[in-house]
Amino acid sequence: MIDLHGRRALVTGGSRGIGAATARLLARAGADVVVGYRSRVADADSVVRELRDMGVKAAALAADVSTPDGAEFLVSSTVNLLGGLDLFVGNSGVWPVKDVSLTEMADAQWSSTIRENVDSIFYTTRAVARVITSGGRIVLISSTAGQRGEAYHADYGASKGAVISFTKSLAVELGARDVTVNSVAPGWVDTEMVAEAMAHAGRAKVDASIPIGRIASAEDIAGPVVFLCSSLARHITGEILNVNGGSVLCG
Repeated sequence: MIDLHGRRALVTGGSRGIGAATARLLARAGADVVVGYRSRVADADSVVRELRDMGVKAAALAADVSTPDGAEFLVSSTVNLLGGLDLFVGNSGVWPVKDVSLTEMADAQWSSTIRENVDSIFYTTRAVARVITSGGRIVLISSTAGQRGEAYHADYGASKGAVISFTKSLAVELGARDVTVNSVAPGWVDTEMVAEAMAHAGRAKVDASIPIGRIASAEDIAGPVVFLCSSLARHITGEILNVNGGSVLCG
């Protein structure tokens, strides 16, 4: 039912986890896809081979999108490769695994988290906004931590709260160009990024804390992202779509 043939997409953080799952699902729906990544070249190339096997145009591009030059390079190169840009999924980011109280948090950790989770979204989305077509879709990945906060991860919670406010601001700003801007806010997701924390917390304990009884897979997040990229969601903008199994009911 979701048909993205003829649509051209860029996914940042696309070499693994949510980004890779989203790239695969976009391609399955028919979109051409550029996979943005920083350093995991083998993983990014593997994803691209999968996408090409689905019959779409696909490429992997390395860039540090936490810098203005890196973000501009990635977006302009995507436009050159695909001939334009219709869909953007801003998925790059980090989650510092270790619990750190505010009083003990180093300046370097705060700065790093904001750079990777906020600056990267700002720089890439700014570049995208300059070139995205009318009828385009922007989907930014936030988190439940940006909605309710997260003790001992104040840097992460603040960064994802910024993504949520950024989403709402841009939805109004870009609406006149028929570009929608939405965010997907996952809770726990079974990816490499949280594997260490999962080992410490205990998978069974985490699963039990979620009303539907399990944490999300990367594919569970990719589905709602692709929905928001489709014509089915053409009248949805400025929305924060919660995908957390009922663990955070914030409306």
